[in-house]
Amino acid sequence: MEPHPHAAARALVFLSLALLAHGKPGDLNRDSFPKGFVFGTASSAYQVEGNALKYGRGPCIWDTFLKFPGATPDNATANVTVDEYHRYMDDVDNMVRVGFDAYRFSISWSRIFPSGIGRINKDGVDYYHRLINYMLANKITPYVVLYHYDLPEVLNNQYNGWLSPRVVSDFGNFADFCFKTYGDRVKNWFTINEPRMMASHGYGDGFFAPGRCTGCRFGGNSATEPYITGHHLLLSHAAAVKIYRDKYQAAQKGKIGILLDFVWYEPYNYTIEDEYAAHRAREFTLGWFLHPITYGHYPETMQKIVGDRLPSFSPEQTALVQGSADYIGINHYTSYYVKHYVNLTHMSYANDWQAKISYDRNGVLIGKQAFSNWLYVVPWGFYKAVMHVKDKFRNPVIVIGENGIDQAGNDTLPHALYDHFRIDYFDQYLHELKRAIDDGARVVGYFAWSLLDNFEWRMGFTSKFGLVYVDRKTFTRYPKDSTRWFRKMIKNEE
Repeated sequence: MEPHPHAAARALVFLSLALLAHGKPGDLNRDSFPKGFVFGTASSAYQVEGNALKYGRGPCIWDTFLKFPGATPDNATANVTVDEYHRYMDDVDNMVRVGFDAYRFSISWSRIFPSGIGRINKDGVDYYHRLINYMLANKITPYVVLYHYDLPEVLNNQYNGWLSPRVVSDFGNFADFCFKTYGDRVKNWFTINEPRMMASHGYGDGFFAPGRCTGCRFGGNSATEPYITGHHLLLSHAAAVKIYRDKYQAAQKGKIGILLDFVWYEPYNYTIEDEYAAHRAREFTLGWFLHPITYGHYPETMQKIVGDRLPSFSPEQTALVQGSADYIGINHYTSYYVKHYVNLTHMSYANDWQAKISYDRNGVLIGKQAFSNWLYVVPWGFYKAVMHVKDKFRNPVIVIGENGIDQAGNDTLPHALYDHFRIDYFDQYLHELKRAIDDGARVVGYFAWSLLDNFEWRMGFTSKFGLVYVDRKTFTRYPKDSTRWFRKMIKNEE
């Protein structure tokens, strides 16, 4: 696409503003990062593929969840979304134009196995063959996520999905099929995206599918089910890693990890009480999953507070989970203040933190707010988050799996393309990432969320994170200014 009118003038204005903002305008490029560093963009199957009711795909838990009015502000579903199923070539072509090295996408479990297990859907299998082959033909490296929120609905109906230990072997069989089918070309795997989000929002407050919590219409127990779910997610991840290492890794020569969400939690006041509150917030989020993978058991803080509501690992499970990642994916967007707070009204995962989140300190926001009410621009929190992973978890190899900022969904052409705020966000956050790398963090890749304006879960289409605008009537893709910024940065072009 040709640059839209006045793009050069706007870029010069932005450059001047950036200089005033943080004194390092435009000095980032590929050479700022270690040799071989990967720049990519990301999506997930449910958010971009569409065709949810076609080509042999079985329903997932989100298809059922979204049938209830009000599940999204615009009552949107992902039945069509942005139709990457048919338009993947356009999307890969846009990645090539920008200069991205890689694409992080997920495989829809129910598109491969409509019933979760058993019969294989050839149309679904062939779609991912086409996508992977086209990417490789255009020198875009696939980073494949096996699971991104979309459990086959039939497994939820049969045995309550992630609440049952049966899911571990079923997920393992799905993973095995994917390794066998695509592993000759896919050398970078992630098992599960953001297990904490699924456990806490799917089973703790009912905000995500399958919508379970204490008092929810689908039933649930907010004090126990998040921990049971988290346990089975960890065991499923570890089982898939063992299958890959035992059967495929030596021949296929790939790597495998997990994607964990991590908000940075800063003490509201630098008192002992608030310092411990921030510590608990980190342990109950990132530590919940990365501590067992690193050390073989749940964080002591969680064990002490949750008690017998927290499942324990058998010796065999400890051996399976500990060390079950060649690299760790970290999804980071924002940071919050945290203060000590005890809520004794009811027992739940959220109340177990004994912490209260605040977006401001003494009336001053922690950073500029994005369109989403949870997202604030806090670049220094990114540095602290990455260094925390380095220092607390034995300096693992890290991939930044998601990082980005949104705008309003009703932002239309051509204004929607002028995303200077997004350029400023990426510029500041990548400066902080470089600083962490310079200070010893072993970060080997960075994936911007997201390639396209797509279906954003409970926000529907009212929130746009994309580098590329999508006209949802014609599905025409329009690259935003941020794509040109990335191209200049990655390709060292003026």
